[in-house]
Amino acid sequence: MNDGSSVAHLAGILRNELKRYPEGGKLPSSRALMERYRVSPVTVSRAIAALAAEGLVISRPGAGVFRGGRRPGPPPRGDVSWQEVTLGAGEGRIEPRGADASGLLATLAAPPPGSIDLNGGYPHPSLQPERALAAALARAGRRPGTWDRPPVEGLPDLRAWFARDIAGPDQALGEADVLVTAGGQSALNTALRSLTAPGAPVLVESPTYPGILAAARASGLRPVPVPVDAEGVRTDLLAEAFRTTGAKTFVCQPLFHNPTGASLSAARRHDVLRIAREASAFVVEDDFARRLAHTDAPPLP
Repeated sequence: MNDGSSVAHLAGILRNELKRYPEGGKLPSSRALMERYRVSPVTVSRAIAALAAEGLVISRPGAGVFRGGRRPGPPPRGDVSWQEVTLGAGEGRIEPRGADASGLLATLAAPPPGSIDLNGGYPHPSLQPERALAAALARAGRRPGTWDRPPVEGLPDLRAWFARDIAGPDQALGEADVLVTAGGQSALNTALRSLTAPGAPVLVESPTYPGILAAARASGLRPVPVPVDAEGVRTDLLAEAFRTTGAKTFVCQPLFHNPTGASLSAARRHDVLRIAREASAFVVEDDFARRLAHTDAPPLP
């Protein structure tokens, strides 16, 4: 019998012998085990080490080997009931995501040649600050670490800047609360896939930015329209939509809505939050145009 099999054999014997000892009970000495089972000191030492690795025994130098306590159970599970309720996931159930390919093609189709595309909200090339952007890119290219792979969650300084900008005077957000993505569409996809189960309804403004519909359909969701007027989304219809569909997510552009340009009134902003709380739902805000406000625009919310 080789040494490896001897160690496994002795460990198996001792594992059964442990049932006769109370918790904390002392096992026979190494010398006694050597004599009883006619094995070498190395075999005894390795067998004890194997049992210790399993948490079955505790070796105390100078005192001996003792039967260990009960093996600790798994750590307490965090409270993720809010997400389970939102996703509607049963125990162990995984729902595949399917995409509405026809809807994706319709929302991402290229405009005909010669037409003026008003879908994306991008400024005309003549309005783009090309010199300033080129200078900024040149400065960034000279910084140490520019060409290294950045952290998945985004550069720490950039996340901290966004946290300060979003938090406002109360500074309730920190760097750890911010995730930087590769762009607005990536952010929408990440948010929708994190908050909404495949096949579930998601409330969107009507009309809305086609990219929101593309993100919803790419995530396997069912967009449900809620009408918009001059003051933003109709909150009376929003509450009704939550009740009738059971949706748990609402995607909106409360500032400079695309394509109407409407901004959600102060009263309706409070109503949206109240309605979402009552429905135990999430509000995903697409605040894409805050930095594009005119210089004479009133203070932004």
